[in-house]
Amino acid sequence: MTANTANSSRHVKQSRFMRKALPYILSLPALLMCIGILIPFFTAVYYSMLRYRLNLPQMKGFIWFGNYVNFFYDPSFWNTVYISLLYAFLTVSLELMLGLAIALLLQKPTRFNNIASILLLLPLMTAPALASLMWKLMTNPNFGILSYFAGLLGFHDFRWASDPSTALFTVVLVDIWVYTPFIMILLLAGLRSLPQAPFEAAALDGVPRSFVFFRITLPMLMPYIITASLFRLLDSIQQFDIIYSMTQGGPGDKLLVFQVQAYLDFFQSTNVGRSAALMIILWAITYFLSNIFIKQWLKLRERAHGAG
Repeated sequence: MTANTANSSRHVKQSRFMRKALPYILSLPALLMCIGILIPFFTAVYYSMLRYRLNLPQMKGFIWFGNYVNFFYDPSFWNTVYISLLYAFLTVSLELMLGLAIALLLQKPTRFNNIASILLLLPLMTAPALASLMWKLMTNPNFGILSYFAGLLGFHDFRWASDPSTALFTVVLVDIWVYTPFIMILLLAGLRSLPQAPFEAAALDGVPRSFVFFRITLPMLMPYIITASLFRLLDSIQQFDIIYSMTQGGPGDKLLVFQVQAYLDFFQSTNVGRSAALMIILWAITYFLSNIFIKQWLKLRERAHGAG
């Protein structure tokens, strides 16, 4: 009897311990992930405060915020900021419009629309670097099929990514081809999840389609639009693989976005301090922009809950 009592007491203590320890055990992967993110981040902050070139290790030393101060007087840095923001604006806005248009066309869950939505996801399954190399072949002035079609339209010897005036257009085109399906599938899921009662009432009242779209569909779809825009913005402003695979940041400095500029500073100029400082500034810009989007999303959610 004493042994049974001891065993039951032991089981009670073990179960009590497991109940207390379970939240910590479940949060352990998130903690490890957080540590894995913070270590590189603080390492980058440390190196951004150094004058440090790999080819001149004896010149290593703290200059604190010297790398950041130098950026204010560096025209190439402001060119990088301008190109990065312009690239992000063009890709996100164009992909959002195209993705919304395609989602509206595929809104009804028919067999054809379901098959078409799956086929349209194929570019998203292609690695961006591989897609860039494929487009590089298709836009080759000598044998590229897109260059051939451009010639048929009267654009002979169209230089695509090799011309400073068309390089940005080319990489934006590749980005749209790769990532528009991502926005399309998010907005399509949002459209198909919207309540049908407002649309049925509008149809009974004979409300014009334009009014329904701008006054009913868009406001109800706005949380999905903000979510899709935020994901694409964070990815677009940190773009590297498409631009580097297509042009290596050229021609000249036309496509030197943050990631490409930091890569070239580190591996070509061996300027570790400047490269790390660029990445910290990119993080600050990303944090600022994501904060704006998240606040707007929270306002929309509060408004929706208040209306409900």
